[in-house]
Amino acid sequence: MLPVAARHLNREVSNKEGWLTGLLSTILEWQEENQIFLGAAFPVPEDMGSYQEVLEVEGKCLTCYGFHEDTTHAERYDPALEARMSEIEQDFRPDVIHCFGTEYGHTLAVCRSIPDKKRILISIQGLCSVYANAYMANLPEEVQARVTFRDLLRQDSLRRQQQKYAERGRREIEAVQNAGNVSGRTDWDRHYVKEWNPNVKYYNMNETLRPEFYQGEWNRETCEPYTIFLSQGDYPVKGLHYMLLALSEIRKRYPEVRVCVAGNSIVRDKTLKDKLKLSSYGKYLRDIISKYSLADMVTFLGRLSGEEMKRQYLKSGLFLCCSTLENSPNSLGEAMLLGVPCISADVGGIPSLFRHEEDGILYKGFRSSLNSFDNDCYEEMPEADQLELIVKGLTDAVFRIWGNEEEKLAFAHTARNHAKMIHEREANYVRMVEIYADIVEACRFAE
Repeated sequence: MLPVAARHLNREVSNKEGWLTGLLSTILEWQEENQIFLGAAFPVPEDMGSYQEVLEVEGKCLTCYGFHEDTTHAERYDPALEARMSEIEQDFRPDVIHCFGTEYGHTLAVCRSIPDKKRILISIQGLCSVYANAYMANLPEEVQARVTFRDLLRQDSLRRQQQKYAERGRREIEAVQNAGNVSGRTDWDRHYVKEWNPNVKYYNMNETLRPEFYQGEWNRETCEPYTIFLSQGDYPVKGLHYMLLALSEIRKRYPEVRVCVAGNSIVRDKTLKDKLKLSSYGKYLRDIISKYSLADMVTFLGRLSGEEMKRQYLKSGLFLCCSTLENSPNSLGEAMLLGVPCISADVGGIPSLFRHEEDGILYKGFRSSLNSFDNDCYEEMPEADQLELIVKGLTDAVFRIWGNEEEKLAFAHTARNHAKMIHEREANYVRMVEIYADIVEACRFAE
């Protein structure tokens, strides 16, 4: 649900997908020029499944529609969504239907229920089908197979989580195969989109970030110099285990090092209730922390608003993206835009947005023939050896960044300027209007 609608309905406001608010604001601000009239459809609770209301946003009208979708069980597909999407389409009669992401069933419901596929535009965020192949990357076999009490109760073991991604991925591929248009921003997402649907029209389109990140700049004089910030760490794809395994070596050279992770702690085990709530991945992280005595060096910050995230970026000595796989993480873009020194794993679409030896350091992350589209895979080697190489690459990158102040500042400056270009609001707005206009023109020509 868009924050503007959530506030109006006195519902909890989500901090995720904040860039949608940025795009919404820009289009409405220039509505007299662009003549774009927006309708927004989003998941709502079951009792609001037919919600419809026109809201005033920044002096302009936004038509809002609700549809019920069980987003906590995204692997389940509800065919009833197709009828609701058809109702919304019949009421609003849009020229372009823009679906953000392929991760949830509503995108497939749109693609199945709208006859004219040329009007459908899907913006790629992540790709569940590819993530599924990398979900267990470098996790010990016993961790993959383990089922904790929490996992059993929720039917949410690591292997079941991987299956859920695979199930969502199958629908994702069908959606892309049925869409007339796709927008993306990396070589990685373009590769898979074209593999699944060679006939789709692919548009390059960068993202506009949350408004608060366009103001403020990191300052080495006011940061905590040996603090490493991660934006997430609650499931394996985010790669927190790599950071923890590297931390024991990093602290030998930098004993002041601290790791701060946004999001709720999945390693807490102080009470019996905490222990019962531990997932297999959380227990694995907990075991690493215990084995290397890292408890005093790792802090989970809880859920953070956009402003709170911004403050954490600015007080950190380094931002790290250590994911197993990513397309184009907005957290990395936010850190770059603020001028925070950055290190990232060289995985997925990240090299399209974060340039090695210019914006910072890319170290070689997880590779396999199932997730590496450029054939840049490790030679066949045991998982433990690959894990050791990744952790060493991460460690060496931290040593290099913190060991050369002049280079670190140069990287941060270059990355900030690069991010200003990639995430420039007006340029991205202009591009979005161009894409919409091109789709409308193509549909009219087809008639």
